[in-house]
Amino acid sequence: MNTRACALSELDDGKPVALEVDDVAVVLVRRGDEVHALRDECSHAAVALSEGELSRKGLECWLHGSCFDLRTGAPSAPPATEPVDVYAVTITGDDVLVDVTRAVNHPPN
Repeated sequence: MNTRACALSELDDGKPVALEVDDVAVVLVRRGDEVHALRDECSHAAVALSEGELSRKGLECWLHGSCFDLRTGAPSAPPATEPVDVYAVTITGDDVLVDVTRAVNHPPN
């Protein structure tokens, strides 16, 4: 189920934004015309990824430096070893819609 998270015009390129979508903490990251949505919690330390910075490797956790790929949620370096959930994003006009009902980086059960 797609839920409106925000307006595309509200997102600055390369700046993580914390939002709640259907009671799920999500971090949105805009890169040009693309928007990525990840669960806003590091899989290693359970801190908000939205407080981190965007690097070439992905979204970097501010606490221990693990980077998470924006497309797969996979960590590129320790100490994190588990991916974070990645959610489907649809852009309709200026609306950013996110589906938090199923992580797209996990196979369906």
